[in-house]
Amino acid sequence: MTYAADTLNIEIKENYAIVQLNNGKVNAINTPLLTDLQKTFEALDKDVNIRGAILAGRPHVFSAGLDVMSLATMNETQLQDFWERYMYVMQALVGFSKPLVCAITGYAPAGATILALCTDYRIMGKGAKHVMGMHEFKMHMQIPEMLCDVYAYHLGELKSWKAVQQAKLYNSDEALAEGLVDESVEVEEVMDRAEQYLKKLMIVFPKVYATSKKYFRRELNKIVFDRDVPNLAKETVEFNKDPALQAKVVEFMMSLASKNKKKA
Repeated sequence: MTYAADTLNIEIKENYAIVQLNNGKVNAINTPLLTDLQKTFEALDKDVNIRGAILAGRPHVFSAGLDVMSLATMNETQLQDFWERYMYVMQALVGFSKPLVCAITGYAPAGATILALCTDYRIMGKGAKHVMGMHEFKMHMQIPEMLCDVYAYHLGELKSWKAVQQAKLYNSDEALAEGLVDESVEVEEVMDRAEQYLKKLMIVFPKVYATSKKYFRRELNKIVFDRDVPNLAKETVEFNKDPALQAKVVEFMMSLASKNKKKA
């Protein structure tokens, strides 16, 4: 089977796939990227020649998270589609029956953090700007319920709530200490380690791996599958229609644009 996607670089190596985000300078998460991710991982899961996969970014950049500027220009129908697709990607990653390793090659905050947390094993590169975590409060953005639940599943309900209050971002060593990632290595080593670990997992008989994965992640499966995705997306869209909230988000984006202009 041949794989191609506009926002992804997909490399088939022997009996596994490397799915590299390739969506602009910062790999911002937008509707085209989500569409490609969903289709690709659903296809890889059905491909009998594929025994596992790696989700990766480029060196020093995994993903900057949601494309906030794009979201701000969407109409209600487009926003509904975006959030549905994001949650369906979460389902495609969590439900992937084969070994799935995440190579976090750079910064991965907010929406990128949640996608990484949907994989089986995470290896993160060291770096001053290489961080993960949920910092939406800085942008006056509501984190959708399913995303909150996944974050709390990994970090713990009390700790995740405190981290969100503080807009806490973790570097690779801190993320390792908190259990958000499984390894913290030099960024140049991330892909090699990801491939080594994936090959180790692929030795396990596929049916044994798939069934055990389902049993051990029972609660995570409930979080992403026992949900009404269209309704959750609708709730997110309706919530963000609040004019006062929209004004705050616009204010933040204007401030961000001003800072970026000064840096340039």
